[in-house]
Amino acid sequence: MRQSEFLNVVMPFKDKLYRLAKRLLVSTEEAEDATQEILLKLWSKNEKIGSYNNVEAFAMTMTKNFCLDRLKSRQAGNLKLVHSNYGETSTPLQKQVEAKDSASWVQKIMEELPEQQKMVLQLRDVEEYDYDEIAEMLDMKPSTVRVALSRARKTVREKLMQKHSYGIG
Repeated sequence: MRQSEFLNVVMPFKDKLYRLAKRLLVSTEEAEDATQEILLKLWSKNEKIGSYNNVEAFAMTMTKNFCLDRLKSRQAGNLKLVHSNYGETSTPLQKQVEAKDSASWVQKIMEELPEQQKMVLQLRDVEEYDYDEIAEMLDMKPSTVRVALSRARKTVREKLMQKHSYGIG
């Protein structure tokens, strides 16, 4: 596979690789490094890439595994999983403060979720993959993906409701 063909295949989902890495590694620099590392690994397999059924799913799985390995390594001891999906908008200050507070609580809640639930929530609700794609990436059955997603959403919802009902929880 020539470089131009490789770029045509890989570039459409490069940003998704970065977002997944950013979700897992938090640090922008770590996520950029991880994305570059995955792209290099994909390039090293460029002769075989045409034989993969779904190159994007393969790359997402590689990214997930690479990031989880980084998180497990001793040199990455200060990294943690978080969720930051809120951007700046031109809303009144109170709304911005509330959104930031909610995002902060969602981050904290997601940090406490089991690894599988974090991954499923990220891939489904943020990256918008369908159940079959997630099942393939995470080597799970689609029904298991649905159950993990349901449990993750339920936990986030219950803990957010608790927080809003009782104040700081």
